[in-house]
Amino acid sequence: MGVKEKILKNQDSLTYPDMAKPPRPRKELRSGFSTGSAAAAAAQGALYELLGLPCPKRVEVQLPGGGSLTIPLHYHRRQGAQGEAAVVKDAGDDPDVTNGAEIGARVWRLDRSGTKEEVVFRGGAGVGRVTKPGLVLAVGEPAINPVPRKMIRRSLGQVWQKFCPGQPLRLGVEIFVPGGEELARHTLNPRLGIVGGLSILGTTGLVKPFSHAAYRATIVASLKVAQALGLNKIVFTTGGKSESYMQVQLPELPAEALVQMGDYVRFALKTAGNLGFVEITVGAFFGKALKIAQGWGHTHASRGLADLKQLGRLVLEKTGDARLAQEVSQANTGRQALEILLAARAVPVVAAVGSRLLAALRSFAGSGPTLAAVILDFNGLPLWQGESPRET
Repeated sequence: MGVKEKILKNQDSLTYPDMAKPPRPRKELRSGFSTGSAAAAAAQGALYELLGLPCPKRVEVQLPGGGSLTIPLHYHRRQGAQGEAAVVKDAGDDPDVTNGAEIGARVWRLDRSGTKEEVVFRGGAGVGRVTKPGLVLAVGEPAINPVPRKMIRRSLGQVWQKFCPGQPLRLGVEIFVPGGEELARHTLNPRLGIVGGLSILGTTGLVKPFSHAAYRATIVASLKVAQALGLNKIVFTTGGKSESYMQVQLPELPAEALVQMGDYVRFALKTAGNLGFVEITVGAFFGKALKIAQGWGHTHASRGLADLKQLGRLVLEKTGDARLAQEVSQANTGRQALEILLAARAVPVVAAVGSRLLAALRSFAGSGPTLAAVILDFNGLPLWQGESPRET
């Protein structure tokens, strides 16, 4: 058994800063599937009905990162010129507002005279519509995010290629969520300008729940692995995507040096400082970096959005441009605020956010380690990089 395996096996003997004792062993939390996976499964079931084929009780959905998931259909039927099916969303043990919600799809043929492959998306009842800029989808689009759209296309293609080989895939797809408008009131959708219902989300297709204690224990275990391997430099990221980008930026580091801290910024930095790491780097996209710069020790969206009015005041302080400051303060999201800043070439503002980010990290980590931070742009390239030497 290697060093990493031994440490992970013996997690209960680890020291947990800020905790009186290690968390008690508990049953493994059950994973579920995203609304995107549910929509892809429902669309596949609806296509079976549209084509007049025997519809299976369970359908297979390909996951974005590889592998597949078998999802049961709640119902499936033919409705005139459309096929229709629905799935009951199962979020596992994650406290997701959409758990138990019905996610449905209607599928119909587009003009058969066309030869171009095409899937047209429509948001039905209970699926939100984008009304403000700053999101990954254009204003006016149904709130079905890019990865779920790819999953739905792929799911439809599985059936189409099997039963309609050689024919161009030309289908309309409507995703609907009964009661979705009411459920959306318990999400950030209204503040983000997504009206009329829920967003169809998911980047991996799965929902992997973590209790707070379990996630913190995972961070500690990862740091212990790095320490046991003799590493004195670690890199924290807020998720898998930022981690992959930081691996490109720092290819010399072994995989064990990269730790996903998720939203647990204060806990991760304080723990790493207490364990004596010499150098700590944090990589984050602008939205998360802004929250940390504003003093957030825990950055989960359930705790709200970054204060863009505060960012607007910083813009005015650094540029003297009142119009730009107002535009930023009225942005819908951190993403849109960054787009505005980049268009205005407001480099000093991004640098000021970076400096405040480093200051917040220092307050979390203490005086011991050298700190570095990288703010990533939408494509994973560094927008800003800075360092805070070890305090003596």
